[in-house]
Amino acid sequence: MKKLLGAIVLAALTSSAAFGQAYPSKPLRLVLPYAPGGVVDFIGRTLGQRLSEQLGQPVVADNRPGAGGIIGVEATAKSAPDGYTLVLMDPAIVINPVLQDAVPYDVIKDLLAVSIVGSSPLVLAANPGLPVKSVGELIAYANANPGKLNFASAGIGTTPHMAGELLKLRIGAQMTHVPYKGMGPAMADLVSGRVQFSFGSITAALPFLQDHRLRGLATTGAKRSDALPDLPTVIEAGLPGFEVDLWLGLFGPARLPPPALARLNAETRKAIEHPDARAAFAKVGVEPRGTSAEEAAAFVRAEHDKWSRVVRDAKLKRAS
Repeated sequence: MKKLLGAIVLAALTSSAAFGQAYPSKPLRLVLPYAPGGVVDFIGRTLGQRLSEQLGQPVVADNRPGAGGIIGVEATAKSAPDGYTLVLMDPAIVINPVLQDAVPYDVIKDLLAVSIVGSSPLVLAANPGLPVKSVGELIAYANANPGKLNFASAGIGTTPHMAGELLKLRIGAQMTHVPYKGMGPAMADLVSGRVQFSFGSITAALPFLQDHRLRGLATTGAKRSDALPDLPTVIEAGLPGFEVDLWLGLFGPARLPPPALARLNAETRKAIEHPDARAAFAKVGVEPRGTSAEEAAAFVRAEHDKWSRVVRDAKLKRAS
C-alpha cells in the first residue's frame, strides 16, 4: 500500500514538473467580457501583447460581451482548467452573483484569481446645468430635492451603479438610478442633461471633463488620481471611508494547475512593470498592481463581502 501511495505521489510530481516545463505550448485565450473600446478591453489587449512576447505564444483577445460580463466569465469558469483560457474582469465579477439569482458561476468556487492587474478610481461627474460644484453641494441638493436627481450607470450591477447606490446609502437621499448599456450612452445622456450626474470610469469621462461638457466633482480612490490630480477624493470631500475601486483582475478556472498559476502570476507581474505597459495604463487612469495569487484571492473575497453588504442594505437583490 505504501509503495502504491508513493508511486501515485511520484507520478503526480513528475506530471506537474513536466507540465511546468511544457507550459505554454499553444496559444492562450484571454476573454474580455465587454465590447471593444472600454477600459477592460484596452487593458486586456495591452496585457495580452506583453504576455504573448514573454510566453512565446499568441495571447488571443476574445471579446464575449453580454449580461454585464456574465457570459464571458461563465465561459472561462466552464473551460478546461489547463491554463489556456483566462478572463480579465472588473468588480462585476463579484457583484453579479450577489445582486441576482441563478448566476451560472460562483466566483469563489469556480474561478481562481491569478492577480489583481490594476486599479482605477471612478470619477463623479455632473452636468454643468446642475447647480453644484462640489460633493458637499451635491449632497445638500439631493437632500433638499428628494427624488429629483437621476444618476446614470453603465448598467445594473456595474461598478458605477454600485457607487451610486453606496452614495445613496451614505447620505440617505432619494435618487433614481438610470442604467444604460455601457458608459458611452450614459455619458451622452449626462452631457445632454437627461440625467444629472454619474460615477464613471476615467476613460469614459475624461474627454468630456477636458472640454468642460461635464463638471468633475471628485474621484473615488483612497488618494487623488494622477489622471485628475486637481479633483479631491470623495473621502476628502467629507465622506470618510467612501472608496470604490474599479479594479481589474485576471482569473482562470478553478483547479488551474499550480505550475500554470505560478507562471501566469509571475509573467503578469512582469508584464505590467514594462515601461510600455505602465504608459498605456496611465493613459486610461489605471495604476498597475500585480498582486500575488494569494493576495488576489483575499482581495476578491473582501470585495465580494463589501458589495454583498451594499446589495443587502440597499435592498437591491433581484431575480435574474
